[in-house]
Amino acid sequence: SCQARAGGDWTGHVGSDPEPPAALGRQLQEGCRLRLVGAAGRGDRRVPDKTIGKIATCLELRSAALQSTQSQDGFKLEDLKKLEPILKNILTYNKEFPFDVQPVPLRRILAPGEEENLEFEDDDEEGGAGAGSPNSFPARVPGTLLPRLPSEPGMTLLTIKIEKIGLKDAGQCIDPYITVSVKDLNGIDLSPVQDTPVASRKEDTYVHFNVDIEIQKHIEKLTKGAAIFFEFKHYKPKKRFTSTKCFAFMEMDEIKPGPIIIELYKKPTDFKRKKLQLLTKKPLYLHLHQTLHKE
Repeated sequence: SCQARAGGDWTGHVGSDPEPPAALGRQLQEGCRLRLVGAAGRGDRRVPDKTIGKIATCLELRSAALQSTQSQDGFKLEDLKKLEPILKNILTYNKEFPFDVQPVPLRRILAPGEEENLEFEDDDEEGGAGAGSPNSFPARVPGTLLPRLPSEPGMTLLTIKIEKIGLKDAGQCIDPYITVSVKDLNGIDLSPVQDTPVASRKEDTYVHFNVDIEIQKHIEKLTKGAAIFFEFKHYKPKKRFTSTKCFAFMEMDEIKPGPIIIELYKKPTDFKRKKLQLLTKKPLYLHLHQTLHKE
C-alpha cells in the first residue's frame, strides 16, 4: 500500500546510494496520487480535491528531497509518516492537514493526437478561459528518469545531457519539462519513455534543464532509422492541460560524443518524420551534450 511504502521501504535506503530512494519517491508520488484520485471518484463520499492536492504536494516535496544532493533540508521521512493516518482514512479524515502547503492542481496530459481534436489556438494566443478545456484528471508527474543500464562488452550506452532549449517566450512557459523517447521509423517505442523534472530555471530566451538522460537501449541494438525524440511540454492554466509546444529529434548518424544543437519543429509530434515544419526561422535550438560509454 502507499502508506506502507511511505513509512517502511525507504528506511532501508537512508545513507546509501541515492538513486533507489529517488526512484521510489517518484513511483510513490505517482502511484499514491493515482490511487487517491481513484478513491475520490468512488461513491458519494468524495475526498476534497484540496486534500488530494496537498498530499500530492507533500509527495513531490519528498521526491525532490530524495533526489537532492545539496542539502539535508527538505521534506523528511518523519514528515512523510505524518501522512499515514490521512492515507489510511482518506474517505473519513476530517482533521486539519498537518502541513501548510499549497495543493498541486490536478492536470491533464493529452495523449498523442488528442490535442489536435480539441479547439485550440496557437501558443502565442491563449484564447478565452475554458476554450476546449475538458474535465481535469491526473496524469504522470514529470521526473521519471531511469538509471543507466548495466554495461555489456562491446556495447555502447548513451547519456544525453539536456542543457537548454531556446524559445522566444521561454519566460512564460509554466512547469516546462521534456519527454524523451526512442522510436523506430513507424513511431513505435524502442525503449521506455522518460520525462525530465520541471526545468531548473528560465532565463531570457532559454529554458534551462541541465539534466542527464540515460538512453535505455544499447546503441548497437537500435533498429536502422531509429531516432531519439525530445518533446517540450508546458502547462496551460486556461485550458487546464499539459500541452506539447514543440519537438526535436536526433537520428542515429548524429550520435557522437560532445555538444550538439538540433532544430525545433512545430507540433503535433511527427514520430514518422514525414511532415516536418520548423517552429521558427529564428536561431533557436535544443542544446544537448552526448557522452558514450563503451566497455
